[in-house]
Amino acid sequence: MFENLSTKIEKALHTLRGKGTITDINVAETVKEVRKALLDADVSYPIAKEFTDRVKSEALGRNVIASVEPGQLMVKIVHEELTKLMGSEAVDINIKGSPAIILIAGLQGSGKTTFSAKLANYLHTKKGKSVMLVAGDVYRPAAISQLQTLGQQIDIPVFTEEGNTNPVDIARKALSEAKLKNIGVLIVDTAGRLAVDEEMMDEIARLKQTLNPQETLFVVDSMTGQDAVNTAKAFNEKIDYDGVVLTKLDGDTRGGAALTIRYSVKKPIKFVGIGEKMDALDVFHPDRMANRILGMGDVVSLVERAEEQYDEAEARKIQKKLIHNDYNFDDFLSQVAQIKKMGSIKDLVGMIPGMNKLTKDVEISDDAFMPIESIIGSMTPYERRNPSCLNGSRKQRIAAGSGRSIQEVNRLLKQFEDTRRLMRQVSTGKGPGKGAKLPPMFKRK
Repeated sequence: MFENLSTKIEKALHTLRGKGTITDINVAETVKEVRKALLDADVSYPIAKEFTDRVKSEALGRNVIASVEPGQLMVKIVHEELTKLMGSEAVDINIKGSPAIILIAGLQGSGKTTFSAKLANYLHTKKGKSVMLVAGDVYRPAAISQLQTLGQQIDIPVFTEEGNTNPVDIARKALSEAKLKNIGVLIVDTAGRLAVDEEMMDEIARLKQTLNPQETLFVVDSMTGQDAVNTAKAFNEKIDYDGVVLTKLDGDTRGGAALTIRYSVKKPIKFVGIGEKMDALDVFHPDRMANRILGMGDVVSLVERAEEQYDEAEARKIQKKLIHNDYNFDDFLSQVAQIKKMGSIKDLVGMIPGMNKLTKDVEISDDAFMPIESIIGSMTPYERRNPSCLNGSRKQRIAAGSGRSIQEVNRLLKQFEDTRRLMRQVSTGKGPGKGAKLPPMFKRK
C-alpha cells in the first residue's frame, strides 16, 4: 500500500539530506515536492496546502541540534503531521451492551458484507465475543447467500428471514433472537446503492433510530480516492456514524482517502481491510501508517501478527530439532503454514523497515509457496522426515508427481539445507553466516 506516495515523499525529503542547516529556501523546495506527492495521491488541494504549511512552520520554528541532521528532523516533522492528519491514535470499537449492536453502512461495492464477516471473526477470535450477523441487504442479488457462506467459513450464525423485504423488521426480529440466545454482539449488514440517494439514506436512518446501535460504521472503498471523502461527508450528515472502515487498502490505491477522511469528517478510522481472507482486518493505528508511508515499516504490527500465530510448545520442539539436526520437511511445511496465516507476503514485507526500498524492483508473489508445497506434497512421509535419503531416482519421481522440473526440486533441496543451517546457527547462538540471499518468493522483474 502507498508505494507511489511513499516513493515520492522520500524523494521530496531527500532534498534536505546532507544539508547543514534548515533555511527558507531548502524547506520551501521540500514542502513543494511533498505537496505534489499528496496531490498525486488524490489528497484535495486545500488539505495538502494546509498540511505542508504546518510542516514548513514547524521546520522553520525548530532548532537543529548537533546530533540531528536537517533531513532527519524533516522526516520527524512530516511523520508527526501525518499522524495528526490521520487521527493521532487508534480508537477502539464500542462493544458494550447486551447485545452490543453494530450497524454497517456504505455504498454498494464498498465491501460491507465482507467487512461484516471479518469484524464478526475479529470480535469472536480476538475479543472472545459471541456474535450474530444479520443479513439486512434485501436488494442486492445473492447478498444474503454471500453473508451465509462467509458466516459458515468463520462458524458465526447469520440471521435471515426468507421473503421479508423490510430491513428494519428483519433487524428488530434479529435483535429479539440475539437477546433470547444471549448473543454478545449483533452486526447488521445493510444495503448499499451505486450512488448516494434519499431512499437509501432514509432507510439507514430508520435502522439506526430503531436499533440505537452502540457503533455505526461507515465502510468506504479506499480505491475511490477523494470521492470516498465526499461520500463519507454525505453519510455523516445523515446518520452521524461513529467511525470509518477503509477496505481494499492492499489494492492499487493512491491513499488520498486514508490520509484525509479523518480530517474531513472528524470521525476516526477504526479498521482497515487488507485482503480477502477473513482474518485480513487490522485496527487502524495512525502512527504505524505514517511509519509505512515514510518507508519506516511497521515492526509492531508485524510482531503482533507473529505472536497471534506463535505456538510456544511448537517453537521449543523446532529449536530442539534444529540443535540435533533433525529439522525436516514436515517442520518446514508447518512453519510455512504459520507464515501464510500472518497475511499477504507483500504486506508483511512492507512492515519491515527499509524493505520497500530494497524490494522496489522485485516482484513479491503470494503464490510463492505453491511450488514448494507441491514438491514436498509429492514426497513420501519417510522422505519428508529424512531429507538426506533423496537420491536421483527419488528426485525424478517427486518432480514428475509435483509437475515441477528436476532443477526446481534440486533448488528447493538446496534452499532447505541453507535455511536449516542458518536456523541452526541462530538457535545455537552462533548467528547467521554471510551471503544471505532473497527468499524464493522474491523474483526480479
